[in-house]
Amino acid sequence: MKLSILIPVYNERTVVERSLAQVLAAPLPENIERELIIVDDCSNDGTYAILQRLAEHHPEIRLYRHSVNQGKGAAVRSAIQYAEGDFCLIQDADLEYDPQEYPALLKPLLDGRADAVFGSRYLSGEQRRVLLFWHSMINQFLTLASNIFSNLNLTDMETCYKVFRTDLLKSIPIRSNRFGFEPEIVMKCAKRKFRIYEVPISYHGRTYEEGKKIGWRDGLKALGVILRFWLIDDLYATPYGRGVLNNLSGTPQYLSWLASLIRPYLGDSVLELNAGIGNLAGRLMARRLHYVAADHDALNLHALRNRFLRTPNVTVARLHPDRPEDFARVSGRFDTVLCLNVLEYVEDPLATVKAAAALLAPGGRLVTLAPQSPALYGSLDRAMSHRRRFRQGELWALCEGAGLRVEQTRHLNKAGTIPWWFNSRILGAQRLSKLTLKLFDKTVWFWRRVEAVLPLPGLSLITVAQRTGAGPLPAADPRRAAVERA
Repeated sequence: MKLSILIPVYNERTVVERSLAQVLAAPLPENIERELIIVDDCSNDGTYAILQRLAEHHPEIRLYRHSVNQGKGAAVRSAIQYAEGDFCLIQDADLEYDPQEYPALLKPLLDGRADAVFGSRYLSGEQRRVLLFWHSMINQFLTLASNIFSNLNLTDMETCYKVFRTDLLKSIPIRSNRFGFEPEIVMKCAKRKFRIYEVPISYHGRTYEEGKKIGWRDGLKALGVILRFWLIDDLYATPYGRGVLNNLSGTPQYLSWLASLIRPYLGDSVLELNAGIGNLAGRLMARRLHYVAADHDALNLHALRNRFLRTPNVTVARLHPDRPEDFARVSGRFDTVLCLNVLEYVEDPLATVKAAAALLAPGGRLVTLAPQSPALYGSLDRAMSHRRRFRQGELWALCEGAGLRVEQTRHLNKAGTIPWWFNSRILGAQRLSKLTLKLFDKTVWFWRRVEAVLPLPGLSLITVAQRTGAGPLPAADPRRAAVERA
């Protein structure tokens, strides 16, 4: 395994060589290699020449340089993209933090308990230099503010020592160029529901005369960063598909409505395809003997494992709905297979439906949720990577082509049809507005009561189909089950 040590540097010629010597000599757990990703943020005091000399003598060092000074956050952002290790640790180039504490910081990650570990200067570490009262008070106030808006109970949000699983850190977009990096990464870790641990560390802080750079203005900016990323969900470097899942987690009334429509068709054993981050699984898995939440996206699988870590009746499985061979690895037969917002993404919907139907026990049900009406297909569908929207007859043909008997079809979200058409076909919108979703969610209580009388097609269709026999499923007629591509 490898640890990537990310080191932003700016005008530290008096201490940088001693600091890097400590980093290079720091103990690491057994079988852990190190690489130092150093980003010089356009130092103008001779620091870069020192770094070049050190890089020539130490192959562990990979040195990069900004052409203009941008700030710590920008330097860390640059370092992240070059990291090749399993874990990333952020290390300042001064002598305030002790690299001897790397093993303690890495232990929760190596034990598999944590996704991120923060070193706290305010837990009971070995030693801490006594410094300015108001500086400490501002630090603790910002930690308190961060905790209020992130719903965490950190003791030291502003700590430099933060260690992450590299795959997760690379998936987070970093927008802050200066010291706002610290509150930004904390807010995003909280919203992504990372498992965060704190460990006590020693601290040998500098005074401003000794070269400390952060000031009270940065404290005010940090407060603004906390508020900004509390309001804004900017959580994924590749945002759209995963961003929609996160936005839906903020629409509890809609999800509860959808769950109430699906729940009557659930048996004791359930497989959910493309379970995402568990928005529906968390509402449907109760009272099931076995619930398998399947997905193929690494970050979604990580979120599912975190969410259901201590839920004994839930199993998380890797399964790609576009690969029928993946279904063969799922053992057992299910009373229900949920195929919710899946068929619009896959290359061959019939193959997916047939593979899902083959996992049903006799009498088991396949429940699909899919976007309706090719006439509504537009910019929002393209931005969400939808390949198609369906007609009701096409969904029936898919189920019957897989040997299933359709029991029921229900229109869902008639109130959303006209707004979707207007935004997608007229305005050419590229994303769902979180404000629109929130307003819709607050009025779901009304729309669900009047849906039966609205003279509109639903934005989506729920189809319930049953496997009626115990024998093998019949071969599908591809002409009958053909799906018109948008």
